Amino acid sequence: MSKTNNKKAIPAKTYKDLETDDFEIVGGKKLHGEITTNTSKNGALGLLCASLLNKSKTVLHGIPRIEEINRIIEVMKSIGISVEWNGEHTLEIVPPKKFKMGEIDSLASSRIRSVLMFIGPMIHSEKKFSIPHAGGCKMGKRTIAAHQYGLEHLGVEINTTDTEYQIDASKMKAGEVVMYESSDTASENIIMAAAGLPGKTTIDFATPNYQVQEVCFFLEKLGVKIEGIGTTTLTVHGLKKIDIPIEYSNSEDPTESMMFLTAAIVTKSKLTVRRCPIDFLKLELLKLEKMGLKYESSKIYKAKNGGTKLCDITVFPSVLHSLHDKIHAQPYPGINTDNLPFFVPIATQAKGNTMIHDWMWENRAIYFTELNRLGADITLADPHRVYVQGATKLKGTQIICPPALRPSTMIMVAMLAAEGTSVLRNVYAIRRGYEDIAGRLSKIGASVKVIDRGI
Repeated sequence: MSKTNNKKAIPAKTYKDLETDDFEIVGGKKLHGEITTNTSKNGALGLLCASLLNKSKTVLHGIPRIEEINRIIEVMKSIGISVEWNGEHTLEIVPPKKFKMGEIDSLASSRIRSVLMFIGPMIHSEKKFSIPHAGGCKMGKRTIAAHQYGLEHLGVEINTTDTEYQIDASKMKAGEVVMYESSDTASENIIMAAAGLPGKTTIDFATPNYQVQEVCFFLEKLGVKIEGIGTTTLTVHGLKKIDIPIEYSNSEDPTESMMFLTAAIVTKSKLTVRRCPIDFLKLELLKLEKMGLKYESSKIYKAKNGGTKLCDITVFPSVLHSLHDKIHAQPYPGINTDNLPFFVPIATQAKGNTMIHDWMWENRAIYFTELNRLGADITLADPHRVYVQGATKLKGTQIICPPALRPSTMIMVAMLAAEGTSVLRNVYAIRRGYEDIAGRLSKIGASVKVIDRGI
């Protein structure tokens, strides 16, 4: 089995230059006008991994220029894949004749969890290989059980060592898979593995979330027949070989739409957010409507991928109140787990007591209490639940970003509502998922200045 070659795998870089930026935010300013939702980080990551199945050139449009994408491109290039930008948000991907798995960039891999999704497509090119342990957000223990158990159903063995995952795909077969848990990345991994296995694979308890649907739409364009897209049971009719030159457009990010909607809500502003993936925001909007939010939505239209439904949403200044029941995330079509943190700053501006239950992530709720530094009244009940007493007036302060994307973005949004000047330090976590967020927020009336400490 090929081993990770550390001498070649760790390039001369530390990413420290990416971690020296702060945001200086002057809060309390009204937002105005309109903002367009960017294409999805999670969708793009799935598409980049799925492109590894294709023996021909893949052209992907709508790939955001964010740090998470930069890291996965570094990993792809390190194993011999040609990945080049052709325009602002278009990537051209050409596979090598032979992958160099022994030279995989372990440092870049350690910064992203999506490297796990290399396993599903790579088993069709390399029967035995290793990948470094995955990184990403730090929110308690995150296992690879859903990936491992699902792939085991298809004859793939994964051995975990202290530094890497060793994959043996010498006995692959199509079959029936029951997902160990409702995991987006694991579902994508199993779908990609099944796409390259001739025969029929049934996947039960798959997540129908937006990024999973994105990968399915892309694979369909490559000729893979998939039944049940948008449901929890998928039937994948795999192909022995996928070799089709293809162009495909990534769709918009519902979590970015939710971030802009939240920014408008907590600053009591009128704002139009365009190109919102409405199917992945319906329950969030219903909860907000019951809390008193006034908003309007446009007619439905399709994204460039031909499958995702979009609309434009305008929110108006509203007097909010707490709900009588808890707010919690669930697998789609429930509240998206990435959208749940945005309900925390919203709850600080709603009259009454709101319980927010983040059962999916260990310890992420602890980060929610960071808003107390801004003057919020948040009580941590346990590592998964907080009580938010509102409405409270938020005031500017300094906070260091948690090592997690969504909690960091939640703090940034709360600072937009906080009177006075705030400084959000070490914003790499936000740059992982949002492109030019300071500039885009400034264009709609926020005051967000990037400070480079140049360490």
